[in-house]
Amino acid sequence: MPRRVRLPGADELFRPTTLPEAPASEAAPQESGDAAPEAKPSGRVKHDSKVTVYMTSDELLDLEHARLELRRDLGQSLDRGRLIREAVAMALAEYAENGAGGELARRLGAS
Repeated sequence: MPRRVRLPGADELFRPTTLPEAPASEAAPQESGDAAPEAKPSGRVKHDSKVTVYMTSDELLDLEHARLELRRDLGQSLDRGRLIREAVAMALAEYAENGAGGELARRLGAS
């Protein structure tokens, strides 16, 4: 008896990968003031762009160690890409809030 490979159906192949935008009347109002809106990482969605980051083996081991600890502490699977997107979002939010006087600028200026 021949074995057949199960292929995904059209509804799985052509599923929407983005959330529909809320109408302008339902959108959250912007807060007034100098506070920058908080950047939020994209989480688990299909991404359109790719960035390659080169790391030393020690940096990669530290990243993997942190990923495994967070996975254990949070009790859910966590991939390196999501961890990196969260870290980048945090760094950019800190920069938006503090600018050249912030931690990101200080670290980049020291290297």
